[in-house]
Amino acid sequence: MPLNSYFLQGSPTEQRLVQDLINEQLKMYGQDIVYLPRNIINKNTILREITTSGFDDSFRLEAYLLNYQGFEGSGDILSKFGVQSTDSVTFIVSKERYEDFVSPKLSDRDDIQLATRPQEGDLIYFPLDNTMFEIKYVEGKKPFYQLNNLYVYQLSCEVADLNADDEIDTGIEAVDQSVIDFVFTTTMSMVGVAASTATVTLTLAKDAGALNTGNSVGLIDLIHDGTGYTAPPLVRISKAPQGGVDATAVAIMTSRTGQVGNSIDKIQIINPGFGYTVVPTVTIRSQNAIGGGGIATAVLSSGSLSAANITDGGDQYLVSAPPVVAIGTAPVGGTNASAVAIVNTNGEVASIRYTNAGAGYTVAPSISIAAPDTGEVEENYIFKEVVKGVSTGTTAIVSDWDRDTRILEVTRVASPGFTIGEFVVGIGTTLNGSDAKYRVNTISDQDEVDTFADNEPFETQADSILDFTESNPFGEY
Repeated sequence: MPLNSYFLQGSPTEQRLVQDLINEQLKMYGQDIVYLPRNIINKNTILREITTSGFDDSFRLEAYLLNYQGFEGSGDILSKFGVQSTDSVTFIVSKERYEDFVSPKLSDRDDIQLATRPQEGDLIYFPLDNTMFEIKYVEGKKPFYQLNNLYVYQLSCEVADLNADDEIDTGIEAVDQSVIDFVFTTTMSMVGVAASTATVTLTLAKDAGALNTGNSVGLIDLIHDGTGYTAPPLVRISKAPQGGVDATAVAIMTSRTGQVGNSIDKIQIINPGFGYTVVPTVTIRSQNAIGGGGIATAVLSSGSLSAANITDGGDQYLVSAPPVVAIGTAPVGGTNASAVAIVNTNGEVASIRYTNAGAGYTVAPSISIAAPDTGEVEENYIFKEVVKGVSTGTTAIVSDWDRDTRILEVTRVASPGFTIGEFVVGIGTTLNGSDAKYRVNTISDQDEVDTFADNEPFETQADSILDFTESNPFGEY
């Protein structure tokens, strides 16, 4: 039997009324969202898998938040890969609003797979929580055919796990920045045009002490390099006689093939001291009770230099390529002093360390520090512009640039990756390029802007529980 013809089972006017009521409810009790349709950039022709996608369109819609008591899912969980968010949420949007407002603008685009409805893989930016969600499933039949019609889309979403290859350029700063915060970021400190060259003065070690007799530690001879160190060990030199100056030194580490941990490569002298009448004892001690075996002896010299005095640290030096230090020659029969410069992360010469404090000097010699390399262009990198490493050819996208600190944050770093010391040039956005050109001073592959990374707080709290600075908390071996 056919249906009763006297009952319409939902007339167009009745369906219109229901749709209007739903639209009104969404506008009254819903939340503003930004809908980002996924467009195809590259596709695997064999597997028919989308390898690269982009988001260059955005649509503001009203949506009802079905999870009024909070996000669903397992929340933030701690795994072997770090802290991960598993928050999920369900949005309800008007079918009519989508078909009238979104579909017409996407229907003529070849890079959009589906324009008639929201599709799985599209993104939703939720401004209230400043979170980017990815649509996992679209339910278009809830409620099920009321008055023989469908009125809403129910979008089941999870926190977006974005691919570094995804191109995001909606033109909405809050949305673009939110996406960048969820993509792995590489942080680099850059150096620009040098303002000054470092300057240093020297004095004789004898002039630095109250004693008129005695010698200095001119050289530290490494007898055994040790093994298994996870941190540079402490180098302690026994005290000078009363009235003298205590010598200080630091160990420089290296890794060797087939060896667990690090070994001592060399020992550099910070202050040669003065007033020693007998050879002092050199003790090498692990900072954290891990590793050992380092042995060294001191060699005393007369007419050595004292600790260097830095009058101007200069700027724009590289940590990985410190400037050459040149010290005047010693008189006939003496030993020429040699030293290295230590550069901090600000690009300044922070200290001078002796590899040999010299011998036989009767007056303080001259010392010169090489000027930093120039050639930079001090412009500002542009947000989301492409930058390229001159030496490696590596490309990346600028996510943040601080001119004052010269900290550059980039995403989507291509292979082989940037190297310390190379120039990074801004080659442009879709509109223009910055022409900025700076050299890489340091590179951090730790994602410092990761929303869910809590490694630093974990480390800080752990240090307050287990103290390795003085001894092994689990017992001395």
